Amino acid sequence: MAAFANFPYEVVETSGEDALATWEELKTAGRGAPVVLGEDDLENLLAPFDPKEWPRLKPIEEILAAAKSIDFPDGLRQHRRFEHAKAMAYLEKIGSAMGFRHQESEAPLGDWPADPWHATDLTVTYDLAARQTKPTAHIALIPTDDPTAIPAYMQWGNWNACPPPAYHVAALRAWRDRYGAELVGLGADVINLRVARRPATRDEALELARAQYVYCNDIIDQGVGSYSGLAAGLMASDWWFFWWD
Repeated sequence: MAAFANFPYEVVETSGEDALATWEELKTAGRGAPVVLGEDDLENLLAPFDPKEWPRLKPIEEILAAAKSIDFPDGLRQHRRFEHAKAMAYLEKIGSAMGFRHQESEAPLGDWPADPWHATDLTVTYDLAARQTKPTAHIALIPTDDPTAIPAYMQWGNWNACPPPAYHVAALRAWRDRYGAELVGLGADVINLRVARRPATRDEALELARAQYVYCNDIIDQGVGSYSGLAAGLMASDWWFFWWD
């Protein structure tokens, strides 16, 4: 497959139906940290490994060192504000007469839903149009014993509102420590996490929802619509879904 021509890591092929079970087996195989790759857009997911991109790639060690210095989610909030300030300076330079002013994004609290939407599965193996699991799945074995480092090895992120790789590593570490979160699936614009512990109270779930909104505002702005809607879903499922437009 052309998408894998320059991909430097071992890949295991399996069926979509068996992807999660195979991922579980590979976790203890001693061959690296497994992650199920999204089949929808492998070319974009693996684009960082195109030789034309190599001069622009950051060393993995540099990304991981940056992640250590990030206090998530506050560090990501600061990064967002810095990026907004740069964008505002540019807009004011080219169109200050428009009177545009940026305000930091905030989602509505909303009502607590009686029947919340929540992630239920490994979406990167699912064909939404056909409404069925894809026949084939690929699992990459990343050469590390620290699964939170996978975004660094995959050079994943840093487009549109999707944070740079170091912030994904920091988020995964924070959520691993508090919720036992594991990165299971990675698509071109999607992350699937599975957690060992759900938030125990509504207040805790709302705190988590606010952190997730900083991380990925599309899950509310183009998804459940409110902090309460997201928080209720986090209390109802062991799966977390993130998607960046």
